[in-house]
Amino acid sequence: MPTVNAVGADILFTDFMKDWLEMTRSNIEITTYGSYSYAVNAVIVPYFEKLGIQLCNLSPKNIQDFYTYNMNVRGVTANTVIHYHANIRKALKYAVNTDLIQFNPADKIQRPKRNKYIGKFYNVEEVNELFSAVKGHKLELAIMLAAFYGLRRGEVVGLKWDAIDFLNNTITIRHTVTAGMIDGKFTTVEKSTKNKSSNRSLPLIPEFADMLQKEKQRQISNRTLCGDSYNEKYTDYICVDDIGNRISPGVITENFPRILKRNNLRKIRFHDLRHTCASLLLANGVSMKDIQEWLGHSDFGTTANTYAHLMVDSKQDSANAMRSSGISLGATA
Repeated sequence: MPTVNAVGADILFTDFMKDWLEMTRSNIEITTYGSYSYAVNAVIVPYFEKLGIQLCNLSPKNIQDFYTYNMNVRGVTANTVIHYHANIRKALKYAVNTDLIQFNPADKIQRPKRNKYIGKFYNVEEVNELFSAVKGHKLELAIMLAAFYGLRRGEVVGLKWDAIDFLNNTITIRHTVTAGMIDGKFTTVEKSTKNKSSNRSLPLIPEFADMLQKEKQRQISNRTLCGDSYNEKYTDYICVDDIGNRISPGVITENFPRILKRNNLRKIRFHDLRHTCASLLLANGVSMKDIQEWLGHSDFGTTANTYAHLMVDSKQDSANAMRSSGISLGATA
């Protein structure tokens, strides 16, 4: 068990976790804090509070039992438990650095293996069926942007009119909107894209230029019709409803599966439209490096690891090319 100094001898592990959470608040993104806060206040503290374990007596087995309980009893995924582990380990590292304990018991834990999620994707026919199904729907533009340009949900919601250059025919991804529970309240946060690669310019094709021009005129008409009832706060944003409210990430997440079910379309996540974009680019001969830049991945490895399973057809073409090259492999049985 960790040895503690006199200052930390009487601290309950749960009280320490709450103190650590507030200490980190000013040093991390507000949405990251929201994620930490949920893990600590809704999951970690309720479990350990019943045990009444002091920080000085917290053992690796206590932590391992917590992970086992969450996976076997609560039925959470290994990836979720890994998030809990990251919170606990980081907090206990702070305890070591501040001499509250002498070693980190979380370092002795065998954390579960991460479940690798392989995204689903639509083929061309399914994309066309989807576009037909959402014609006139409030999420039509959001869905088409995600499928054609591979935009993340937050990038779709965060897209502003100043990102559209109708003269030079470009669309520039600069902003993102995320949502989460902060201090018990559902909050949306606007911020710049997370890294330099995510901040990217893409060609504005004529079809999208036309759609966006029509959307701009629709919003101008709605402002006139609604008068004082129109929400002027989000006039900079492209994805707004009829009375000017910015469409939230939650509205997209909630409504997208309903659209699919109503129209008998195969179930995928909204984020899988991004995978759909990548798969169609790859199928049409676009290099993985170009796909990386199109999607705004910060490094090539992310793109390659995420979409390697989609390269089967291109590898088959390579194999066929080798077979046609004149190399003799001998007779087959």
